[in-house]
Amino acid sequence: MKYSFDTVLKQRKGEWYWDIPEYFNIADACVDQHSQTAVANNTALIIEDDQKGQSDISYASLKAKTSQFANVLKSHGIDKGERVLIRLPNQLEYPIAFFGTIKYGGIAVPTSTLLAASEVAYLAKDSAAKVLVTAESMWSELSQELVGTNIEKVILTGNSATGSEAEQSIQVLNFNQEIEKSSVDFSCHESKSDDAAYLVYTSGTTGYPKGVLHAHRALLGRLPASKYWFDLSETKSERIMHSGKFNWTYVLGSALMDPLLHGHTVIAYEGKNDATTWPNLIQKHQCSIFIGVPTIYRQIIQKTEFNYQDLPSLKHCMSAGEHLSDEMQEAWEKRFNKPIYEAIGMSEVSYYISQHKDAEVKPGAAGFVQPGHYVELLNESLKPVGAMDEGMISIREDDPGLFIEYWQQPEETARAKHDGWFFTGDYAKRDAQDYIWFLGRKDDIINSFGYRISPHEIERVIKTHNDVADCVALGEDIEGGKTLVVICVIPSKDSQLTEQELLTFGQANLAKYKAPKKVYLMQDFPRTKNGKVLRKQMIQQLTNSSS
Repeated sequence: MKYSFDTVLKQRKGEWYWDIPEYFNIADACVDQHSQTAVANNTALIIEDDQKGQSDISYASLKAKTSQFANVLKSHGIDKGERVLIRLPNQLEYPIAFFGTIKYGGIAVPTSTLLAASEVAYLAKDSAAKVLVTAESMWSELSQELVGTNIEKVILTGNSATGSEAEQSIQVLNFNQEIEKSSVDFSCHESKSDDAAYLVYTSGTTGYPKGVLHAHRALLGRLPASKYWFDLSETKSERIMHSGKFNWTYVLGSALMDPLLHGHTVIAYEGKNDATTWPNLIQKHQCSIFIGVPTIYRQIIQKTEFNYQDLPSLKHCMSAGEHLSDEMQEAWEKRFNKPIYEAIGMSEVSYYISQHKDAEVKPGAAGFVQPGHYVELLNESLKPVGAMDEGMISIREDDPGLFIEYWQQPEETARAKHDGWFFTGDYAKRDAQDYIWFLGRKDDIINSFGYRISPHEIERVIKTHNDVADCVALGEDIEGGKTLVVICVIPSKDSQLTEQELLTFGQANLAKYKAPKKVYLMQDFPRTKNGKVLRKQMIQQLTNSSS
């Protein structure tokens, strides 16, 4: 492989230096480079669909298909640098469109199938995308919403007729027909490492999503994760099962770009699922690595009887997206004889802090800053804080994994990137052994009776209660300008959990100032399309209910 941690990162006198090439293209690194290697005919991706069954594609075929897609864009006069909006479920057309766009020199814009049509239209307008790639089954709900956007071409996967026109003079094309009539020969666009490659959207402070623009170098910026968070073999092909959707930044990196960069095989799933889905797929495909979120791990532990003897091929487990509770870490290790390696990341830089296999996994700790990344916990004077002092997680601005800018929001970019640092807005502590203890967003931290309390510390303990399926700790404002620590809990199925039982449990297992003073039993929490809890919305709901 042309690109690895050891070829791109060098250490001299204790300092890490990045050797980023002037020219670099993500599609060439993840797809084309493998055509001249021993993995050319190996399977790159397997998609398991509960309705359509199994489909797969080799590296050689992926190179051909992405070249054909690049030629589709060329034949329709799409300029280099134009945005291509991709709204697809987990299917083979997703990586073909994503890498094909980047190969052509365009900017791929992944988006979720869970978004409402109006939300997709907002992204189309904000990104000024000229092309939309989506499933035929999704087109009817989108067609009217795209009025007033820059969309000129819609490429539909499925059996739709080609060449039809929407009411608004949007040309509707069939994915397969366009691919089949296009050449498999295409020379990858000669991108510079700093050129834009893909645009992802994340929650914005204005109530609208904001675009996070990434350069091609972002892939190289994740090489420390490939070495320290993953457990990738350099001598044999790994089979990597991911429970997520390709559009999510976490999955886009850990299930699509990173494994393919190193020539491994990815298995993804589309369709209805339950707790047995993932162990069954790991068994079927003899997966060596499983990547999920805490909710998935919790479901497997609570709702199945699978153990390490049932999954002999599984050697390594990874999690991100939300905090993993101590109770779940311990239960998984006991059942499967291996820990879950947790990581912290964000849309602007992907995952940069993680546990790794050469160090003890400390329950509750997020892990270590991955070698190669320069990260400090800074105080308000922009000075590094001492051991176990609270500071904002700040990433040096020259980190190659860092985003270019917030799309068309220069003031927002300037607020986040200045004085040589990117200020994440997340707070943490670092202990004497360099473990990072994540506290959360400043807005999430609870100020109660003079104490600053991380909600994650409370949640980590409350989740150890056998009858708690999930929980969220919040600060609830009461009269007199005071704030109470409260806990919102989703009880386990068929449990008889009471509010008083949880109050007693909190008092017995937490410092008095951290112990919840009120309990709210709920059926579910308000969440984003990707499943993250909307804490501010929950606080507002509590305020409204008490007023």
